[in-house]
Order: sequence, then C-alpha cells, then structure tokens
Amino acid sequence: QVQLVESGGGLVQAGGSLRLSCAASGRTFRNYAMGWFRQAPGKEREFVTGISWNGGSTRYADSVKGRFTISRDNAKNTVYLQMNSLKPEDTAVFYCAVDSRGYLPGTARASYDYWGQGTQVTVSS
Repeated sequence: QVQLVESGGGLVQAGGSLRLSCAASGRTFRNYAMGWFRQAPGKEREFVTGISWNGGSTRYADSVKGRFTISRDNAKNTVYLQMNSLKPEDTAVFYCAVDSRGYLPGTARASYDYWGQGTQVTVSS
C-alpha cells in the first residue's frame, strides 16, 4: 500500500503561481513513477504530468507544457508540481498518483494504482 497526501492548493489570480506537493508513505516511493492528474467540475479526470522513478524522464499534457514543472525528491518521498502562468481553465482538483508498472509514467488514468485525496486549485480571472 502507498498513502499519498497532496497539499499546496488554493486560490490564485490568473498569471500567478502555485506549488503543489505530494507526500508519500508506505511502500518504497523511489521505485515508482508518479503522476499528477486534475479534474474540473463536470469533466473527466485528465493527465497533467508524470515523472519516472529517478526523475530522468517527464511527460506533460500539451495544455501545461512550458508552464508546469514536475519534480521529485526521493529522499523526502515527495513529488512536486510547480505551476506558473496559471489560467482560469486550470481550475480543478489536482491529484497525485503512483504508477508502479515501469519506468515511464503512463498518461492514462488506468495506469495508476494509488491516488491521493486531491487538492483544490482555483484560478480567478
């Protein structure tokens, strides 16, 4: 089992920044790829970004490329999501998740085994 706890969400004006954190406990965190997803009201949960177990590879949704950066600190069992130039359409609940299948993080929701409870990000115009 892996337990994930997200933090860092909040209300920010368009153009602003937020940094989300996801703290993991339980099974060996450093062995797994990690991802961030988001779900806006009335929409499906969608892939945002993912990172390999050693941080060597990352993947981003086109909608966030150049604005969001994923990173991880295996010594702290934590993965981060730095979000810059936020837009109102980024408003959503953000979830971190574990992909235990292999090296590269998947982009499909079904690739992920464990999920956090989510943290709300609201971007005002």
